[in-house]
Amino acid sequence: MKQLISFFNHPLLKVPVFFGILAGVLCFAYFLALYGLGIMPLGNHKVLDFGFQIIMMVAAVWYYRKNIGHGFLHLWEALSICYVVNTVGAMLTAWLIYLFLKYIDPTVFTHYLDEMRQLIMATKGRLVETLGQAEYVKMLKKVDQITLETLVGDEISKKTVLAILPVLIISLLFRRQDYSLYNPAPDEPDRSQSPKS
Repeated sequence: MKQLISFFNHPLLKVPVFFGILAGVLCFAYFLALYGLGIMPLGNHKVLDFGFQIIMMVAAVWYYRKNIGHGFLHLWEALSICYVVNTVGAMLTAWLIYLFLKYIDPTVFTHYLDEMRQLIMATKGRLVETLGQAEYVKMLKKVDQITLETLVGDEISKKTVLAILPVLIISLLFRRQDYSLYNPAPDEPDRSQSPKS
């Protein structure tokens, strides 16, 4: 048990989990703000909450480099931190939204499905022309197959895909090492100074 606690106490896991929880709470607060303003909190408007994920990834990497790495950060550390923040944030957001739609206001979910159906039916001519009648019917049937559980999986998978490029950019920007190809690590011999055999 002590090993498990010490594993979760490691800064490389503890720091991004904390920032991931913050990201999840902020994303859910954004969902509630949309709901409070009478804007459909699912669908296109909700995508903007990914901005909170990016902010928390930057904050976590910056904090880790400043306080744990003492100014230094490896690329693999930055990548790990960003992915943990993103995954924890996405999972927490997904489950909080699930609980809200399940127990507080299920009508939001039914309105969301109705809007999707109306959108597909409103663009029927264009969709049938480009995809064909069979694909159009399949698209309508897929709306009926959407459940609250699929929304959870969808939230996590979408944010995982959306995070690929930002994670890479953030990791490269914040990466700072005290050695490089031309300036080897202190414990490694300087190959440029080694005598020729």
